[in-house]
Amino acid sequence: MAAPDKSCRLIVNADDFGRSPSINAAVIRAHREGILTSASLMVNEPACAEAVALAKENPRLGVGLHLALVCGRAALPAREIPGFVNARGEFSDNPVAAGCRFFFSGKLKRQLHDEIAAQFEKFRATGLKLDHVNGHLNIHLHPTIFAILMANAEKWGIRHLRLTCDPLRLNLKLASGQLAYRFSHAAIYRLLSWPARATLRRKNTRHTARVFGLLQNAHVDEAFVLKLLTQLPPGDSELYSHPSLDEFRHEFDALVSPRVKELVVQANIRLIRYQDL
Repeated sequence: MAAPDKSCRLIVNADDFGRSPSINAAVIRAHREGILTSASLMVNEPACAEAVALAKENPRLGVGLHLALVCGRAALPAREIPGFVNARGEFSDNPVAAGCRFFFSGKLKRQLHDEIAAQFEKFRATGLKLDHVNGHLNIHLHPTIFAILMANAEKWGIRHLRLTCDPLRLNLKLASGQLAYRFSHAAIYRLLSWPARATLRRKNTRHTARVFGLLQNAHVDEAFVLKLLTQLPPGDSELYSHPSLDEFRHEFDALVSPRVKELVVQANIRLIRYQDL
């Protein structure tokens, strides 16, 4: 198999940093021992403080905000955002239903703005440099959420954002199975990313040309990464992953694999962070 062009640059990112000690440990080990270059922090989750401390011990790790508005906890008290949290301050675990409400309910826009602002403020309070912004379940490209982010991009310091576009044609060469999931999500991501691309260009907000792993449904394993590295297109790409030492151990193993690390060197792939774009 032919190696990629030496102009290839790759961001290797871990989502859900701060969600659990297992994820935190996997992120730091994959950064120190493997190819991981950045991580996306969930500021409302119980292991966030530990994640921040670990990040400060590893200053080469790019850390961004993993905006959560579904399947997680809120930054604000429930009384301030009653339209989309329960009495315990928890978001809906049904992202499709929540997404529809965000789109069709104009009354929620102020509450969404305030919660998003609170999460940016919590990230700012960590003292970490904001490497990038993305969303839990990629909620950041939801039209309502994306509009709020772009309207406040300068105030919140958004300079780099994940544009969720995973090339389906190449993905079909790299993996098999789960065709319904892969085709449906490829269509959703294309629908969301197409109008967002022009807005990001106008705002001079940097992003990679493509993001790999979006269509894998937590199956970013060693075999997938090895195939990807041999066919990585020229330019800037992101590899999206969810490493942990328990539930997604296979994703951690892929990022620290000696074969993967060796191939990165052989293929002249430069590992970068979003702030390096």
